[in-house]
Amino acid sequence: MKNRMHLLKTWRWTLLVAASWTTSLVAGEPAVQFNRDIRPILSENCFTCHGPDASKRKAKLRLDQKAGALADLGGRFAIVPGKPDESTVYKRISQTAAKGLMPPAQTGKKLTPAQIAKVRLWIEQGAQWQDHWAFVAPVTPPIPEVKNKAWPRNVVDHFILARLEQEGLQPSPEASRETLVRRLTLDLTGLPPTPA
Repeated sequence: MKNRMHLLKTWRWTLLVAASWTTSLVAGEPAVQFNRDIRPILSENCFTCHGPDASKRKAKLRLDQKAGALADLGGRFAIVPGKPDESTVYKRISQTAAKGLMPPAQTGKKLTPAQIAKVRLWIEQGAQWQDHWAFVAPVTPPIPEVKNKAWPRNVVDHFILARLEQEGLQPSPEASRETLVRRLTLDLTGLPPTPA
């Protein structure tokens, strides 16, 4: 069981590292992704009053859809890509006065300074919208170029070697076949392999 948990943790770590490689940089700051960074903030704090339920929606503002979030609300805009100081959403979540602060005090919810900064950075970076992940077709990332062309045996090896080279490291020598089968058997069954 321990080995299976270790294997799951290793795979989670691998996926997180792979995801971090795809993060682009804008003005020295990591790119803020709507689905990963902003949607959870809005969902937790804003969708109750500005979400999909039309009977509870306030100020005719819908923040769970791009069209609603970027719509003209009588000369005001909830979100103005690239301009947080002109975006009503940012003004309302960052103001210090209790009157007009969002989310309202009676909801018992409050954004942290880090969440407010994240929303500001997202708007500064152009407020790129993403559909819900379940409706986005997966895209194969480009295979990174590596210096040691002889080492990779498959596509995953290119990603691993690219990161190793970025860190100035070299891959370890390949383990013997006996060691590999022992690792595999221990990870899958928790028991050492049979002599056969």
